[in-house]
Amino acid sequence: MSLLSEFKRRNVFRAAAAYLAVSWILMQLAEITFPAFGLGDRVILVLITVLAIGFIPAVTLAWVFELTPEGIKRERDIDRSGELMRRTNRILDRGIIVLLALGVTYLAIDKFLVAPMRDEARLEAAREEGRLDALETAFGSKSIVVLPFSNRSDEPGQDYFSDGLSEQLQELLSRFPELRVISRTSAFSFKGRNVDMGEIVEQLGVTHVLEGSVRWARDRLRVTAQLIDAREDMTLWTQTFDRTIDDVFTIQDQIATIVVQQLKVPLLGSAPTVEQTDPESFVLYLRARQLSRDATAESYDEANALLQQSLAMDPEYATAWNALAVNRFKQFSRGLHVYEDGYAPARIAAQNALEADPDFAPALATLGLIAMEEANDFPTAAAYFERALRLAPYDLEAIRHVVIFLQGLGRLDDAIALGEHAVSRDPVNASHVANLGNSYRWAGRPEDAIIAYQTALRLSPGLGAAHTFAGIAMLDMDRPEDAIESIRLEPFEPYRLIGLALAHHALGETASADAVLKELIEKYEHDWSYNIAYIHAYRGDTEGAFHWLDRAVGFADPGLSLIVAEPLFTNLHHDVRWVELLRDLGKSPEQLEAIRFSFSSP
Repeated sequence: MSLLSEFKRRNVFRAAAAYLAVSWILMQLAEITFPAFGLGDRVILVLITVLAIGFIPAVTLAWVFELTPEGIKRERDIDRSGELMRRTNRILDRGIIVLLALGVTYLAIDKFLVAPMRDEARLEAAREEGRLDALETAFGSKSIVVLPFSNRSDEPGQDYFSDGLSEQLQELLSRFPELRVISRTSAFSFKGRNVDMGEIVEQLGVTHVLEGSVRWARDRLRVTAQLIDAREDMTLWTQTFDRTIDDVFTIQDQIATIVVQQLKVPLLGSAPTVEQTDPESFVLYLRARQLSRDATAESYDEANALLQQSLAMDPEYATAWNALAVNRFKQFSRGLHVYEDGYAPARIAAQNALEADPDFAPALATLGLIAMEEANDFPTAAAYFERALRLAPYDLEAIRHVVIFLQGLGRLDDAIALGEHAVSRDPVNASHVANLGNSYRWAGRPEDAIIAYQTALRLSPGLGAAHTFAGIAMLDMDRPEDAIESIRLEPFEPYRLIGLALAHHALGETASADAVLKELIEKYEHDWSYNIAYIHAYRGDTEGAFHWLDRAVGFADPGLSLIVAEPLFTNLHHDVRWVELLRDLGKSPEQLEAIRFSFSSP
């Protein structure tokens, strides 16, 4: 009998096949699970080495022993022509088949389900690493986050004051172009949380942290500030300012000056300072700003009353005028207050801010937003936005408006560049990340868009529209099953219905698509006519699409401001009515090209 025949007779080949199958499965499981327990590549390499070394002993044992239904027996004690051996062979064969089936199933799951998610995660990690490397190259060690100063006053309700000072310091430091300053939303995401410096560095990519406390009682003000090297978790400077409330602006200027000196930030001119006003007027403004963030009809009315009191004390307080303009814009645009003159109260307040300070960039940005939303006047908006960015390239609120403006112009490369800058300054602001996802999707970069939307959802799990927009990006990648799974998670019903109408159509489920579209129209035809139009366009229903676009124009649907960027209207581009519609909206190619708008990327 040959050696190979003897290997076969003793089931050595079966044992070797089973060993290799089990080893392969163990290695795949290790690759997935070990990192979750902090075990790196070295431990996986040890496992592979052990399994490789164990192969020879396993085969040797298979030569000497046999695993039977009655237990392990020596090979010489087995009658291989009997029923026991035949049962053993059948069990081994079935076991090998089961192991091979598990391996094939794992390969299929890994290829079609796990691998795409793993690749997206790796791509996101690589992009994040590249973004942080680029920021490190641009700013070196000159990056900082101003954490919310703690309220040490006897009244817990004075958080608005300590928070306001923190925001003022953040805004002041942002005016130093050589210093990267994390914006408010990301900084305040750490409020009330006990986190170590390592987590702050990881999430925000900063090298320094400014934190402190505020105690305010009657006319006395005590502010303690400390600057920390976040990478080393080492205090570089700390100081307590014990002054009167009249010195509140001087304290902020002094803290900012010391911080930039400690970080060796070069000054290209005179150091920026905070806007000064009557201290009581300043306190009223801070209370109003805190109330405005509640974004309810009542909170806006209360905030506006406080701002009017502030302005009665100082009619030249540009910051308070612009805060009033922004509140009135939001009250009208969100349907919380019906002004007979539309956006006029907001426009008048912003113009008053400019009368007080002709170079007040936030008011210019507000007027640009009003021009864009109220009259679809993009040339006027361009002039306002261009000047605002030139005066205050650090102003993220202005940048957010400009990104939307660039999207409306169809200048998506510029929108992406500015949006990526906004995310670098405000990395845990879900709205900035999601808006960047919109730019990616409209620019034909669905993979990047999906990653942005998923990042935004991790930052804010209930963020409206993100699940649907991620699903639409998946449709662009011909992944309708994944798309419908994402869209079904959408918490905001109008966008959920919009996404489902698109996804069911992509899957060829006409009856379901029709039913969802009917429900959308019955519930939301007035406020969502623009979106209903692009559903019809996506379905190839040209007449239906133009019908709903006409209705959108009649309803003054704000979605029309982004019509040139939306690829869901692609099926209409060949129709002569498309260019006519764009021309009526002031968005024909030649009209948009004539709009002069330039800015220097921050």
